[in-house]
Formats: sequence, C-alpha cells, structure tokens
Amino acid sequence: MFYCREKELLSMEQRYKKGHFECIIIYGRRRVGKTSLINEFCKDKPVIYFSALNASSRENLEALSKAIYTCQNPGAVNAPTYHSYADALDAISELAVNKRLVFVIDEYPYLTKAEESISSRLQHEIDHKWQNSQLFLILCGSSMSFMEYQVLGYESPLYGRRTAQFKISALNYREMTVFHPELSAEDQALLYGITGGIPHYINKLEVEDSLEEALLENLFDPSAYLFEEPENLLKQELREPAIYNSVISSIAGGASRANEIATKSGLESGICAKYLKVLLDLGILRKEFPIGEKPGKKTIYQIDDNFFRFWYRFVPHNMSIINAGRIRSVYKQAVKCNLSDYMGIIFEKMCRDYLLLYEQDLPIVLNDVGQWWGNDAQSRKEIQIDIVGIPLEGNEYLIGSCKYRNEKIGVDELELLRRYASVFRKNGVFHYYIFSKGGFTQSLLDLAENSEVTLLTLEDIYTRCAGPRPA
Repeated sequence: MFYCREKELLSMEQRYKKGHFECIIIYGRRRVGKTSLINEFCKDKPVIYFSALNASSRENLEALSKAIYTCQNPGAVNAPTYHSYADALDAISELAVNKRLVFVIDEYPYLTKAEESISSRLQHEIDHKWQNSQLFLILCGSSMSFMEYQVLGYESPLYGRRTAQFKISALNYREMTVFHPELSAEDQALLYGITGGIPHYINKLEVEDSLEEALLENLFDPSAYLFEEPENLLKQELREPAIYNSVISSIAGGASRANEIATKSGLESGICAKYLKVLLDLGILRKEFPIGEKPGKKTIYQIDDNFFRFWYRFVPHNMSIINAGRIRSVYKQAVKCNLSDYMGIIFEKMCRDYLLLYEQDLPIVLNDVGQWWGNDAQSRKEIQIDIVGIPLEGNEYLIGSCKYRNEKIGVDELELLRRYASVFRKNGVFHYYIFSKGGFTQSLLDLAENSEVTLLTLEDIYTRCAGPRPA
C-alpha cells in the first residue's frame, strides 16, 4: 500500500496533464521511497521504466533496449539490443512524438558510471528533439552528492534542463503514524526512533501485535533482513566500509567533536574529515552547532539516520548474545531498559518538528528552531537548552525542555529553563514549552494556567499528529 508523498504526487500529476516536455529530478537517500513514488505515479500510464545497473555500459544498453521493447510489446521476453545509446534515445524520441510517454531512468548515477557521455547525450536529445515532444523524463538517484552536483549543478550538461526537482526525505513523526495507527503513542515514538521514518524499514520491521516482538524477529535475529542492513549499505556505497564503520561506531560511542572522533577511530584529523564529509553527504551523519551561532569550535557530529543510530547503539554491543540466540531471554536487560535514554534525542527532534508543523499556534513567528549550548558564567559549566526558537524578527524567543521519562515533571524544570534562558539572552522575552512523556505534577499544571509556560505530553503530540486513536 502506498502512503504519504501526496504533495509530490499531485505536483507530478499536474505537470503530466499539461502535455509539455518535463525533466523531473528525484533524489534522496536509499530506502526513502523514491521508487515507490515513481511506481505510484506511473500507474496506468505508458512508461519506459529503466533501472540502471551497477554494471558495464553494454549491459546497461541491453537493459535499456529491453525496457523500450517491453513498452511496445508488453509481455515480451527476448528483446533486440540497439547498436548504441544514441539509437536507443532516438527510438524514445519517435515514441514520444504523438503521445504522452513517461521515460524513467532509476539509479541514474549507475548509468553515468557505466556510460560517461550519457548526460551529454540526454542534453542533446532535450535541446534538439524532446523539448517539443510529449516526453515526461524522470531521472532518479540515491547518491545525494552526485545528483546535487553532477545533475543539478552548474557544471552539469543537464544544468537548466530540469523542469522540477524533488528531494525525497524521510517521513516525519506525523506522516509515519499512518502505517500502524493501532500502536500506542509510546510505540509510535519508538517506531520512529528505530526507523527514522524510512518507509522501507517500517515495512521490513513487520509490526503486527507487538513492536517488541517485531524487533526480536526482524532485527535482533542474524537471519533477518534488517540485521545486517547498515553494514550492507556501507559495503554497497563505499570503498572502505570498515573505516566508515569505525567512524560511525566512535560517534555512537559518545565522540562528537572532530578531534574526538579522529582519536577514537585511530585516524589523522585531516583524513578523518574526508570520511566525515562522505557520511554527511550520504545523510548518515549531521553537523550541529548552537542555533543562532556560526559553525566553529562548538560544531559537533551526530548520527542523523535513526536506523543507523539504533543499530549501532544496540546491535554491535550485543552481537555475542544475538549470535548465541540469547537476545530474547535478556532483551529486557540488554535493550529495553536503555530505550528511554536512547529516545531522548529522538524526542527532542519530534518536539522541534511539532513546533514547526503547528507554528500557527505559537505566540511568535519562527525563523528557525534548534538546540543551544554554551557556558554559564555563574556555575562555570556548559549548559544545554533542548529547544530554542529564533523569531523572524524581534526579541521574543521560545525556550523548551524535552523529557522522555516516565516520571512527572515539576516546577523545578520551569525554574531551570528560566535560568538557562537568561544565559542564552540577557535581554529578551521568553515563551516556555515543556514536553514530557510522563506528564506533569499538579503544582506545575496549576502554575501553567496563569503562566508563560505551555505543557505538552507525548500523548498530546500523538493525538495532534495522528488524530483520535481507533477504538
């Protein structure tokens, strides 16, 4: 079943109905749902669907020839191979003269690797033949840096030829609740914390009655698809997966600054920086610095991909137990008791996203929202504020705290936020938000009725995002 991506699908359908030539660029990290989006769009449309191979130029030409032949002869098994890519593209030109035709090249980076001249050939076809045709061209790729620089970039032969581009991102918490609306608010949050909103991982986890049971069967099992997924992706994408694995493991183990990561990985700083950049380009890592400040000495690295973060947090550490078939008997001690701590950062992101999704309810118009950290001169310690909302203009700010704990949060948390806010800005007007999984004490609830603080529970976020839970 196809979920979400309604905005992208609607835009593509509107362009299709116009009948003009289109060159649509679709890109995003692997497993995010690009191919599913394209397949949904192509339903009931005449289409040449060519998925490029990580193989030779000749093998790709054979696959392209078969895709063209199959479009004209549905169900055919054997297909003649064109003499060249120029001949194959000419055949597509003839097919699109008098009818609307979708031509998809999936995994486009593979094709350019095999046939370096393909982008120039496509440019020639677009400029001299396709511009006045009814062809609907889709170029899709998972290599983020390649698609941004080698397809959309200024020096690409295809620069200026695209008519639209869609960068497909992971689903946010609100969007992914449609997959399993029967789950509780806590399990929905955990499912997001495990999969990061990647549809492929949500489906492969195969949640039925119990999220815990799904984890034991479909992740913490050496025979399961998800068990080796991060390592397989690194092997597929990178030449030195062992070194990248070491870098990610260092960050998962607590290293966050570039010099710490290099030391823990056993790499020189300059060499480590190159590996970090590649992981940033792949969307596995992200760089963070205090909101409102420029990148500098305070810059830290975190694992941005929730599935990688979950896997590196719980699988390598428990590998012996898993391989011995003992994970089910010790799951409570090895995994479950650590989930609240793991979910802390995930919950912070959920809360920041919530504010942006429902910003019409906020007291100020936000320019950006993030976290902030800095030195408190009074205590001589570094403090961290989970949520800081920067206004579009003026000196009013949102200051927020996120607590993924079962106990109720009391007045002392609001007092702490007020003190931290004064460290962040000496002169400012502050609106306080406290998010709590476990709820709030009665004294804080009473105070909130006549105060500048807004209180929201995990259940509140779920209800707002997903609507009333099915009976």
